[in-house]
Amino acid sequence: MTDLFKDKADDFDSNDIPRQLSMGIGSSMLQNVELHDGMEVMDFGAGTGLITAHVTDKVGKITAVDVSEAMLEKLASKEELKGKVEIICQDILEKPLDRKFDLIVSAMAMHHVKDTDQLLARFSEHLKPGARVALADLDTEDGDFHPEDVEGVYHSGFDREELMEKMQSNGFRNIRFTTAYTLEKDTKTYPIFLALADKG
Repeated sequence: MTDLFKDKADDFDSNDIPRQLSMGIGSSMLQNVELHDGMEVMDFGAGTGLITAHVTDKVGKITAVDVSEAMLEKLASKEELKGKVEIICQDILEKPLDRKFDLIVSAMAMHHVKDTDQLLARFSEHLKPGARVALADLDTEDGDFHPEDVEGVYHSGFDREELMEKMQSNGFRNIRFTTAYTLEKDTKTYPIFLALADKG
């Protein structure tokens, strides 16, 4: 499996855009999701751990899942996360984990997954009954958020109504959306939603 983030991992955390997004999304998650020290949490598409860092001290255990070995190596090198986070480099669509979680969080990873229905189904399979998701990504945009030649981008954001229908069809309920953050980039604005839902 090609690591599309291999060349981005080293300076990812110093890049203004990931920093802004993680601060805005992380803050919105903390405001909208009830966390406690008995929770087991999956961070899907965890990358270098920018969202993991917002959550880890407030839950019992966090499992950082990504397909980029380079990004996860960056996460593993962070002193503040050592001993607190289990790191798994695995495509859970191809090979699910053998455990269930109280919460799945994800930030700016869904648009890198081709089959959204399959991803949502896999999230549902990895959740305990009544457990929750908190999923952040771009609202529908005109395709210029990423450079034209970038690999591994399958969606130019998501329509909230369409995503809600997909979530419902995959067993989620009590679905609500909030705007987690609005990014200013190259004179354009890109709203980032946070989709919250329970497993039915």
